[in-house]
Amino acid sequence: MTQRERVEPVRVGLVGIGVIAATHLTVLAERPDVELEFTVDPGPVEPVEFRGGRPPHYGGLGEALDGHRPDLLVLATPTETHAELLTTALLRSTARILVEKPLVHDRASLAALRALDGKSDVRGRVFTAHHFAFSPEVDWAADLIAAHPDWGPVTTVTSAFYDPYVLRGPEAFASYVSSWTDSGVNQLSMLTRFVDLVGVRSFRQTDSGASAWCAVDFRSRGEAGTARLRSSWLTGSSSKESSLAFGRSGVEVWIDHTAMTGFAARDGELLAAFGNDGRTERKVAHYRPLYASLFSGRPDPVIGFEAAERITAIHRAVPDPE
Repeated sequence: MTQRERVEPVRVGLVGIGVIAATHLTVLAERPDVELEFTVDPGPVEPVEFRGGRPPHYGGLGEALDGHRPDLLVLATPTETHAELLTTALLRSTARILVEKPLVHDRASLAALRALDGKSDVRGRVFTAHHFAFSPEVDWAADLIAAHPDWGPVTTVTSAFYDPYVLRGPEAFASYVSSWTDSGVNQLSMLTRFVDLVGVRSFRQTDSGASAWCAVDFRSRGEAGTARLRSSWLTGSSSKESSLAFGRSGVEVWIDHTAMTGFAARDGELLAAFGNDGRTERKVAHYRPLYASLFSGRPDPVIGFEAAERITAIHRAVPDPE
């Protein structure tokens, strides 16, 4: 590249200035190939600081798109707003769109998005921030398993995600709806790194939606298996772990999503282990590789529309708590 040649930065519009937006902003600010062109939020929020400046701020996405032509729109808003914002973004811009998980709040909204594909290239432009699939321990386990076809298929997965949201009372339900709504999509997206999801076998919500149990059928290396997914807010601290069992070979792979660590063992033998230096905040460790994948020119299929279709179909196949 000559000195006169210059790569134009990716112009980003951030919609939603809530808690998760802080992680997006941290990771985007690290990237020299990104420029934050504007922010959007209908609420009374403070203007965002980005690399020492304050990009223009708007109360609505339509108003922002009247004056800007972003390359990427990031939707970090409540799930029930995604469908409407996606429609606006698809029809009024040419930007790619990264949507916080879950993609939409019901299957009717998913069908409406499919119907837009012919005129707005939904499959080529819409991506979902399935960030758990990019966690370091998940990457490690996926690479390890891919390198050992001799272990055979995954036959059983057990995953338990706990968050101390019981301490927040009604605020937790207002923000996250239920433990399944919040954690189920993370568990399902994580599973797509290891197996092919098929459908829900059984589901039960308890504690008025603060806890859930879901059994999901999958296929691994041509054979059927079942994932048992537990989520709950009835806990004093956060804890998230998953175990993948290979019934034929007796191998088990344990991954701790809270500590971002893992190990593989068979009987009394340790086969492999993974740790981290503790210097990177957990969600930043998720979103850095997610954005690297999105900007790579060949985004990982786990953030693509087809993966979101499968995950949404399973995630929203169960009713919200009454």
